[in-house]
Formats: sequence, structure tokens, C-alpha cells
Amino acid sequence: MIGKTISHYKIVEKIGGGGMGIVYKAEDTKLKRTVVLKFLPHEFTDDLTAKKRFIQEAQSTSSLDHPNICTIHEIDETDEGQFFIAMACYEGETLKHRVEKGPLEINEAITIAMGVAQGLAKAHAQGIVHRDIKPANIFLTNDGGVKILDFGLAKLAGETRITKTESITGTVAYMSPEMVRAEDVDHRTDIWSLGIVLYEMLTGQLPFKGDNWEATMFAISNTAPASVIQLRKDIPLSLERIIAKMLQKKPQDRYEDIQTVMVDLQASDSKHISKIAIAKPSASIVVLPFLDMSPAKDQEYFCDGIAEELINSLTHIKDLRVVARTSAFSFKGKDVDVRDIGRTLNVDHVLEGSVRKSGDQLRITAQLVNVTDGYHVWSERYDRCAEDIFSIQDEISLMIVDKLRAEILGDEKISLQERHTSSIEAYNAYLKGRFFVRKLSKADFGKAIKYYEQAIDLDHDYAQAYAGISYCYCLYANYYYLPSKDVLPKARVAAKKALEIDDTLALAHSALGYIYYLYDWDFHSARMSLEKALEFEPNCVPSRIAYGGYFAATGRMDRAIAEQKRVLELDPISFGNNSLLSLYYVWAKQPEEARQQLLKAREFSPEHPWVRWLHATTYALDLQYHKGITLLHDAVHVEKDYPAVIAALGWFHAMSGDRKSARKIMSILEKKSKKSYIRPFIFAKIHAALGETDIAFDWFERAYQERDSSLSWLLVDESVDCIRSDPRFDELLKKIGLYRYKPQNELA
Repeated sequence: MIGKTISHYKIVEKIGGGGMGIVYKAEDTKLKRTVVLKFLPHEFTDDLTAKKRFIQEAQSTSSLDHPNICTIHEIDETDEGQFFIAMACYEGETLKHRVEKGPLEINEAITIAMGVAQGLAKAHAQGIVHRDIKPANIFLTNDGGVKILDFGLAKLAGETRITKTESITGTVAYMSPEMVRAEDVDHRTDIWSLGIVLYEMLTGQLPFKGDNWEATMFAISNTAPASVIQLRKDIPLSLERIIAKMLQKKPQDRYEDIQTVMVDLQASDSKHISKIAIAKPSASIVVLPFLDMSPAKDQEYFCDGIAEELINSLTHIKDLRVVARTSAFSFKGKDVDVRDIGRTLNVDHVLEGSVRKSGDQLRITAQLVNVTDGYHVWSERYDRCAEDIFSIQDEISLMIVDKLRAEILGDEKISLQERHTSSIEAYNAYLKGRFFVRKLSKADFGKAIKYYEQAIDLDHDYAQAYAGISYCYCLYANYYYLPSKDVLPKARVAAKKALEIDDTLALAHSALGYIYYLYDWDFHSARMSLEKALEFEPNCVPSRIAYGGYFAATGRMDRAIAEQKRVLELDPISFGNNSLLSLYYVWAKQPEEARQQLLKAREFSPEHPWVRWLHATTYALDLQYHKGITLLHDAVHVEKDYPAVIAALGWFHAMSGDRKSARKIMSILEKKSKKSYIRPFIFAKIHAALGETDIAFDWFERAYQERDSSLSWLLVDESVDCIRSDPRFDELLKKIGLYRYKPQNELA
């Protein structure tokens, strides 16, 4: 066709083809300009449906006069009856070619995304959805412009389908979940696709991949993408949140419109983010618990405290990955080669040390080891008075950073964590409180609060001690040791006092987040508090866990799973955190993924009743209740006083039709409730499984009156699936503020 003249266009060269159109560069002999002609392929010439769609493209796009949308000059037909569109021709390259060269600078990626968003805003305002946003359809002009190409898949919102069964169109990797399922789509499908494009611009890779198109479609519908911050450390948290919201599986969980995306993109301040080459490695370190070398062997809390303070201090240093306390302390009391520790935790440096205290005198030794070869990078001994502990901690932190400076900081100035007390006595009491809270038992929480209160008596402005008290009360509720209504109001008072003194304390903001979604059922405020916590301390593990819990409570399991995976990056060998990810897979109705994750959790605590409980729950999703019952019998044998596991066994018996065994379990729980707290929710779910819905809802009402925090998980808890169709269930969701998060396809 090269050199052929059609109407008043002379074909110059072929520049693209495939799908719904073949593209040529041509000369407009009438107006003396270069244009692009897009032809409907010959094989579709007799296809009336394809012709209609092709005409629709031209009519839709020609009505869009906007700087970020490719200009349409006209639509015409050759003598042979072949349709073509004449479009403006631009000098430059497609975004596809740009991305193939590597990730873009943050500001450049935002600028391009803004240009696409502005063009889409114009289209969406006229009811036009592009449906095929991808780098190949975004053109970057040599003068810095951004043009959206090819509205060939555009569809007028609300228009009757051209055919009753429309094939899935567009490039699979950029399809929204609703497109993958061949469902009706609206403007939010373009928001999803732009989120994919932004993700790819920043990281150089796609968030959803597979070996073939079917695997890719499965990933789009069922898996959570890796966080962009995980792939590129210089991306601001605000931009990560924007992308995460654009890539929500459910359209109603994404941005409501493209204008809101634009507002958030403009507010995403990347101007002050230093541009670090992505290939540059970050240093990593684990701080092991210090050994107690004191004659009386009574300084364990102090040794642990020093290690924790160093972890907290180093966590604030940019580009240094610091392993969280749980994983670091898993090696406590074990004789393990530092090189093995480095391989297990995927770190390149280990800090270890010891404390010897005699009277008021301290001898602290510390040594930094390169795990690659096992050699010391630095070692030091400090002989000081106990009152000098703060300066010793600072010296150790600064020495570590100095030795790693060439790898992580260059000439950048650092600042250490702010001290919250100058009283060594208050600090010691605080360390004792933190030591006991780590034991996670009901009795030890009480001891922890006692020591935190001692610290406050010694220093009335000790913000961390108030935050510690708040966190303890939250854990009482989270582990169901005490009723939420008895402890979470106290947690609120302590958290707010901590923030009055220091409003940058991540732990206090996290505690408020827990209170908002476990007690107040104010999910919007919960998210605000948790995001504020992460602004102050992005790698705070308790904040990350709480943030994932918020997404689980509101039914966004893909995001909850993604957040929990980030937790495991920081805390990889924690039994609790690996188990929590398995639970999230259960709630996401992904039993096989849950079982695979449990294999990792089992490595760290093979006999823990949670392992059998979660394993059993995966079988409930497959309706294999007999397998679950066998596992839970074993779990109850191991842990006779764990109400959650006992109740799960009763629920399994009820679901399997064994009413007698279910009632026997309830009788056991009723007896236990006379001695210790048993959640009303536990009785509600067993009665529901027995089909006794009136009694079940009486228990649910009691749970509501007691502010039972179990109700926070109603959207995702598999144990209440059997009564979701009852109108009273929706009324319960409305009372606790979860109805608005209910999937749209389930709304009445």
C-alpha cells in the first residue's frame, strides 16, 4: 500500500498494526500535513459488528477536544469499502518504548500519569471509557506532551452492547478484574489500568504476571502485587498509597473518579525525595539480644532493652533495613553462627554484644560482624556508670552507622531517635514493662502495666510509657483476655496522653487505630491514625500489622495480604506474623495459599494450636469438615484452655451435622465463661452453624452491646458465611459501620 493515494491521503509508510487496526503514516495532500491513518483490517471488512465499533471509535474520540487526547481529523471509507480514521501525527515515542529503557524518575512518572488522567477526565465527563490504557497507547511527544492514543475500545457508559457476548479485548496485563471476568465496566476500569501503568513506570515491571494469559488473568483477579516501595526504596509512602488504591480488586474500593486521582497525585510530594539509583544496594542489619554477663544474672530485661533501643534507633536511618525485634530475638540463647543468621534473615551485618553490671557500673561490649566472611567490622568496650546508658546507646548507633556509611549514607547527616526521658530509673522501669509485655500472657500484661506506671510516676511526661500502657490494653482485647469494653477505653486515655506529650509516637497512633476499628467501629478514623503512624515510622511492625488488620476488617483482603507480606519482610521468622498471613489467605477464600503459608509458620512453632486451627479452617473452605475435626481434636489436646480452638471444634461439629458434639463443646465453654472471659461471638457462630439463627442473633446483639471486637471481622470471617443471607446480618453490619464496605455484588 506504500505510495498509494486514498482519497486525498498518500500512504508513506506502515507504522503499526494488529488487533482492531492497521496504522500508516500518510501525507494529507489537501492540507499539506502529515497524518496517521488507521484502517480496519481486511479480514474484518465484512464484519458489521467490527465496522460499527470502528465507527464508534471515531465518533467518540472526535468529540474529545483535549491536549492530552490524540486529535481525530475525519473518518472515511475506501472505494473497496474499507474504513479508516485520519489522526494527528506526533514526533516522539510511545511510553512502551520509554519503559523498556528502565524505570522513570518519580517526577517524570507522575507528570505522565497526570497527563493521561487529564485526558481521561475529559473522556469520562462525556461518558466515554477508554478500556485499553497501556504504555503502547500513550504517546510522549518530543516537546514534553502526553497523548492518549486509540480509543478503539472506547465504550459509551450505559450503552447497550453491540453483541450479547462480547469477547475480552485489550492487553491482558493491563485489564481490570471486571474486564477479566467479562463484566460490565465503567470509568473505574481506566483508573485500574492507569494504576498498572504508573506501577510499571516506577518499577520497570508489571504488578501481575504469569507464564501465559490465563495465569496473568488469575493473578489479576486473585493475587496482591508487591509493594512499589518493596521494589524501589525512594518512592514516597503517599505515592504507594495512591497506586494501592487504584489497584483495588473491587471497583467500589478504588478512587471514585479520575479527578480525585489527580488531586492525590498533585499532593504526592516527591520533590524532596532524593533520587537514588535503583540498582544501589541497601545495607541490612540484625541486632541480636545482648548477653547477660552479670554475676546475679538478673539483667535480662536490661540486655533486651539495649538491643531493642538500638533496633528502634537504627530503624529511623534511611536505606538501612533493620530486622524487627521478633525475628532478631528468635536466636536468643541459641549458639548459631552469625553467617547462618545472616543467610536466614537475608542481612549482611550482625550486631551482637553483652552486658555486665556490678552495682552502678556497666561494662558493655558490642561488635559488628560482616556475615559474608564472618569477620569483625568493628568492636568496642564501654566501662561506664549506669547513668551513662543513653550516651552509650548513641555511641554504639553512631559507630555502626559510621562503619556502614560508605554503603548507605555517603555524606548524609543522620540524627538519632529522640529520647523520651532523662531519668535512668524511669527508663529501667520502662524496660521492665516492655520485657513483660513481650511474653504475651494475661498475667504478664498486668506486670507490664505496673512497670509502665512506675516509669510514669518517676517521669510524668514519659510519652513512651503511656503508649506502652495503651498498647497493653489493646493486646488484652486483641487476645480476648478481657472484654473490649473494659480495656479499650483505658487504652484510648493512655494513647491520647502519649500524643499530647509527643504527637510523633507511631505506637500511640497505632493503638488509636486499633481502638477505632476494634471498639468504635470507626473505620475511617482507624485508617487515618494508622497512616499517620506509618508516616512517622514506615517500618514499625505493630503499625504495619494494624494497618493490614484495617484492610482485612473492611474486606480488602488483597491489600491486607500485601501489607502482611511487608511485615514479613521486616520480621521474616515470626510465627505469629506468618500465621496471620495464613489467616488472611483463609479470609480471602484461598485455602491452598493458606496451607502453603502454614508450612512456613510451622517451621517456627510446629506444635502451636494455631497451626492445627488454621489448617482445619482451610478444610472448612473445601467443606471437608471431617478433616478439620481431626486436626482440632489434636489442637484441643495440646491446648485445653484455648477457647478459640475449642469453639472452632464446636463449630466444625455443628457444620458437619453432629449436633450432640457441638452442644457438648458449648457446655464446656459455658463452664469456662464462669471463670474467664469468653466472647459472645463464639456462642453466636456455633448457634448459627446449628441453624439456630434466632439464638445466634441474640448472641450477636450481646456481642454488640459488649463491643466484642470479633464483630470487626464480620465481612471476612468464614464462620458466619452460613447466615449472611439473613436480613438481620445486614442490619448488624450497618450497626457497626461495615455495610458500606460490603462487596457491591452482595448489596441488596
